[in-house]
Amino acid sequence: MVFYILDFTAELENLTNLQQRDGCSDPNYTYYFKVKCENCGEISQKETCVVLSESVPLPNGRGTANLVQKCKLCGRDGTIQMVPGHGEPLTIERSQAGIRSKLMVFDCRGFEPVNFSFENGWKAESLSGTSFEVDLSEGEFADYDEKGECPVGITNLQASFRVAKKQERAGKTTFV
Repeated sequence: MVFYILDFTAELENLTNLQQRDGCSDPNYTYYFKVKCENCGEISQKETCVVLSESVPLPNGRGTANLVQKCKLCGRDGTIQMVPGHGEPLTIERSQAGIRSKLMVFDCRGFEPVNFSFENGWKAESLSGTSFEVDLSEGEFADYDEKGECPVGITNLQASFRVAKKQERAGKTTFV
């Protein structure tokens, strides 16, 4: 098993706390990405959809995963189990410092997640406190904050998967 952290960053203009609409571990947020087979290296042609609130039985009948899929080239099974509770919103301070925020942790067996696609279902708040529903499917967002009398925006949106190490300390699990 290999753990992957999906992290992201963006340039935020007069916005902070960019995250999924129902919080950092939104059970209904759909993650779209391609998978790379760890056996043959084939990358799926279509994006895979993974949702925390959905699970399917494992092929061996022992437990469930959020994704069970066969590689189209070699036929080998791969699974992905999401590990909630490790996400964090992207604040303006993190954005300005170039620090990435974690979205989700994935426990992967047989697959490596690649090429995350941002979609609709995000929220952010302006520095004056106005909430915005954000669609990131176009890779950017722009609006105007009436209360703060200023433009707000999100540009230079970037996401990446990186291998993570699981650490247990004082009964708490973290991924670095």
